Amino acid sequence: MVSTHPIAAPPAQRVDWVDYAKGICIILVVMMHAVNGVEYLFDEQGWMHPIIDFARPFRIPDFFLVAGLFLSRSIHAPLADYLDRKVVHFIYFYVLWLTLQLPVLEFDALVSHPGYVLKLWFYSFVEPSNSLWFVHMLAIFYVVTRLLRNVPVWIVFAGAFILQSLYQLVLIDTGWGVIDRFANRYVYFFMGYAFAPQIFRFAGRATKAPWIGALGLLAWGILNWWAVSLALHEEVVTSFILGIAGATAVCVVSALLTRFRAADFLRYCGRHSIVIYLTYAFPLVAMERLVLPAIGAPFGDVGLASALTLTFAVALPLAFHALIRGTPLNFLYVRPDWASLSGSERGKRRAALSAK
Repeated sequence: MVSTHPIAAPPAQRVDWVDYAKGICIILVVMMHAVNGVEYLFDEQGWMHPIIDFARPFRIPDFFLVAGLFLSRSIHAPLADYLDRKVVHFIYFYVLWLTLQLPVLEFDALVSHPGYVLKLWFYSFVEPSNSLWFVHMLAIFYVVTRLLRNVPVWIVFAGAFILQSLYQLVLIDTGWGVIDRFANRYVYFFMGYAFAPQIFRFAGRATKAPWIGALGLLAWGILNWWAVSLALHEEVVTSFILGIAGATAVCVVSALLTRFRAADFLRYCGRHSIVIYLTYAFPLVAMERLVLPAIGAPFGDVGLASALTLTFAVALPLAFHALIRGTPLNFLYVRPDWASLSGSERGKRRAALSAK
């Protein structure tokens, strides 16, 4: 049966500005953890704190919106293929990196009560408690969106918006992070999927009219700063508006950055955002538990300590990935054929693609 789904597929080729957007998103996420951890360590706020406050309304909304942009390419794929690429893929990395991260994040408990860490490992499939919750949630979003793929867009969007509003009103507060996060974040993922053609067109217009885009960004920046100062990002409706406005601003910034080679590092981060996301906890823990307690904040500057921690948490995963690429450790970032539903066929397709 031919699909009559109204959502058009996004461009088939790789889109540079999307990589920039992913790079911005992952750096903002790592920055939040780095700054909060370092400031907790020294019990003092640094000059980077206002940056994470500024990004608070849109940091996670944009992450999910970008994650949904290319879903229409595969939403109607055969079920086994869809589950393999959109569910099993994330389950593999969640299980692998949960197993690697927990002993480090819960080292004290591992030494004194190893049974507790084992229980926490099992419990993390029901209630993700570490930074891997995003991977866990993405698999759920992909399953739900597949189930709703033939429901009219406006109905799903309205339902997702109502869920987000109920969450902001604290009418959805189950205490179970999976349910609460779904209610609060699904609307952004669905918008990335459902309105991808409009988002790509908007970004394309920004590259053709950079001065208009820059002026729009300036106006947005002032309004976002003002809204954050009034905590409007925690209110019903305004939280959604600020999330979408901020996500749109990141798309515009990313589109404008494609004009400058100096920003290629952001694109590289975006193309390897999963590497950073899965690995940044290790250099972060090393800085916060070993290095900074031993040497203190450089020059007594907590902001500088946060910036250095952020730099290590982003750069070391990329360096490690470059070092192990093509080695037996490649399984850390490339899912092996045995961890798939289609096995050898998937491997043949990947080999064919790499040969092109």
